[in-house]
Amino acid sequence: MKNPIHVTKTRLPEPEYFSRRCKDVFQSAWITNNGQCVQELELSLAEYFGVPHVSVCNNGTTALMLAIQCAGLAGKKIAVTPYTYVATLSALLWLHCTPVFVDIDPDTLCLSPEILKRCFQKEPNIAGVLPVHIYGLACDTESLDAICREYGAVLIYDAAQAFGSRYQGKSLLDYGEYSICSFHATKIFHTAEGGCIISHSPEAHKALSLARAFGHVNDTHYCLGINGKMSELHAIMGLSLLPGTHAEMARRKELCAVYRTAMNGLPLKYPTIRKGLDWNSAYYPVILPDAAYRARVEEALTSQNINPRRYFYPALNTLPYLDPAWRTDCPVAEDVAQRVLCLPMYGELSDEDVLRTTQGIHTALSSDAKKGPTSSWREGGGFR
Repeated sequence: MKNPIHVTKTRLPEPEYFSRRCKDVFQSAWITNNGQCVQELELSLAEYFGVPHVSVCNNGTTALMLAIQCAGLAGKKIAVTPYTYVATLSALLWLHCTPVFVDIDPDTLCLSPEILKRCFQKEPNIAGVLPVHIYGLACDTESLDAICREYGAVLIYDAAQAFGSRYQGKSLLDYGEYSICSFHATKIFHTAEGGCIISHSPEAHKALSLARAFGHVNDTHYCLGINGKMSELHAIMGLSLLPGTHAEMARRKELCAVYRTAMNGLPLKYPTIRKGLDWNSAYYPVILPDAAYRARVEEALTSQNINPRRYFYPALNTLPYLDPAWRTDCPVAEDVAQRVLCLPMYGELSDEDVLRTTQGIHTALSSDAKKGPTSSWREGGGFR
């Protein structure tokens, strides 16, 4: 059996630097509660993103919950994409929000502004909108911002996968009233576990910092809070990895080019990259003509010890534990979720491993090459 190729591989820091920073923390015995490394990481990230305020947290889900809470949206009706990781929806449900599922654009796979507009016309009491920059690709930020302004809704971006993506000359995390990012170990940049919130005013930053630390300062309690703090050890992981993040993204762009050339001519569709986006190449999603094609490719790859992932399946509007009143048909998201596979993508991946992966896809599809795609196939899009 050949060596396994996983969908991703965790970046690890240079051991000596990491150990030295840990030793400094051990000597100070300041392990958590807004320590020096956390403060240094927040300042470094604010400079990296080009934003005024960054609040780091213990994970991306907590970060999203804090943003929703501090935006005054807890318990209210929130429009959300069904095509994302379940944590996006989980944050809403833990805060007793009512999700209004808005189907996605068939090309970008991000929340559709046109459908969102129709939702507001039917349900003007929607208080917030939670789109996702899926795969690190940009939503239609201009249209979403205009719609939210028209209806007085708070716009919070789940940018969990968008670290390093830049749109129209600025960080993709600099859009919306709040934007959150995940620093999970599977991401381009990570702190093992962690996340952050980008806000745009001193007042919002102060509210987030307070809520992140139980809502009190010493013995004076100001608001409902939670333990969302990041430890010094997690912050050191981030500080160790941040300088190499540009090289990681550059290598991923090279791998995307290898994939694109090797799979030229195959019956595959790709999400469209919006004009003006410098994409972080966080994932390499391919969309097969139908679920049967997807299953065939997935089986062929796993039989060769290659492990793609179905990011993102199932569509969240179909989850079995949802209140039936929340269920809304989202045909585009439901269809794409049946057909998508994310192929291996990480900086240490070799060109040879990419070619091994693409050869498996060629083999899986060769028996149907003369038949062509099914009638449900939709051409268009592509990584550019």
